[in-house]
Amino acid sequence: MPGTALRIRDYLSRTNVQLGATYKAGKLSTERYNAGFAAGAKYVNAEESDIVFGPSTTQLLRNVSFTLSFAEGDEIIVSSIDHEANIAPWVDLASRQKLVLKWWTPPLSPDPTTTNPNPNPQLHPSNLAPLLTSRTRLVTCTHASNILGTIHPIASIAAAVRAGPSPEALVVVDGVSYAPHRPIDVQALGVDVYAFSWYKVYGPHVAMLYAGPRAQGQMRSLGHFFKKGVNLEEKIGLAGASYELLHSIPALTTYLSSPSTWAAHISHEETLQTALLSYLTSRSDITIYGATTASSAERVATISFRVSGWASNDVVGAVEAATNIGFRWGAFYSERLVKGLLGLGDDGIVRVSMAHYNSLDEVKAFIDAMEKYVPKKE
Repeated sequence: MPGTALRIRDYLSRTNVQLGATYKAGKLSTERYNAGFAAGAKYVNAEESDIVFGPSTTQLLRNVSFTLSFAEGDEIIVSSIDHEANIAPWVDLASRQKLVLKWWTPPLSPDPTTTNPNPNPQLHPSNLAPLLTSRTRLVTCTHASNILGTIHPIASIAAAVRAGPSPEALVVVDGVSYAPHRPIDVQALGVDVYAFSWYKVYGPHVAMLYAGPRAQGQMRSLGHFFKKGVNLEEKIGLAGASYELLHSIPALTTYLSSPSTWAAHISHEETLQTALLSYLTSRSDITIYGATTASSAERVATISFRVSGWASNDVVGAVEAATNIGFRWGAFYSERLVKGLLGLGDDGIVRVSMAHYNSLDEVKAFIDAMEKYVPKKE
């Protein structure tokens, strides 16, 4: 967004000094930093003491993992369809503390009675329940897979943990692939930890993590010994929030905070994904990974597929060589999903990532390019 870039430039040119000073530029710098914090907290319906900014979701979740201490033999449940950012910290935690690591791996089809050839593994309370015990201490999952695009019922998942045999277990959610497409209310979701990256939400490369009272009550501080660790920033911030990037956050939240704005974005994205999915499902040589429905209640506009007889990198190469369309291939840091559960090779899937700023004409141009440059192979 142009407004964010202007605010970053203004901060660097006028107030690029340390926080907390009493001189004029120092006061303004501190005010701007605090305003960024306030805007971020309000955006997800959290207290300022319950959020922290950092260089990436990967880093912030890793920081959280080093604050927690469980007893040997305690259990953590980790989704196997997540981005590695929300897997690696917990695998490492289980190894360090001799915990029982349980993989939450949903079936390839949410309904085993169907013959749908398109894999769509989904996280649900029903496939979580068998994993929960009195020794469960942590449950991690994604709000929307960066491969599948399917939206998971996070509020229901959190409620299932609360109603289960270990109600104080922490629910940790990666919202990176959900946040660009929907508003976030951590109180309504009932989660303990929620993280996403603002650069996915049309802003600069900075991430934000929420950790509520239940989580913070179990977290030691990673900060300097003279810091009291009274809020999340003091516990795990480690001076990782770039001041100039925080100054840009209010411009983003102003743009995104209107319910009518979100309603328009969601409706438009549904139109885009309807067009693309209609085309992809019409081709018998294409396998879609994720929901084949275009309903905005069930998926975001991140669509992955493979074309029979084509390597995914060749699909992208063929279209990019002849057009200005930008899209990608690979596993996108979801190796355990793409290569493990889905059983695909190194070239992974073709992924088309759309958002509200894309047009229907662009989608039609992509469809035309697929018809011309990626024909069906007999």
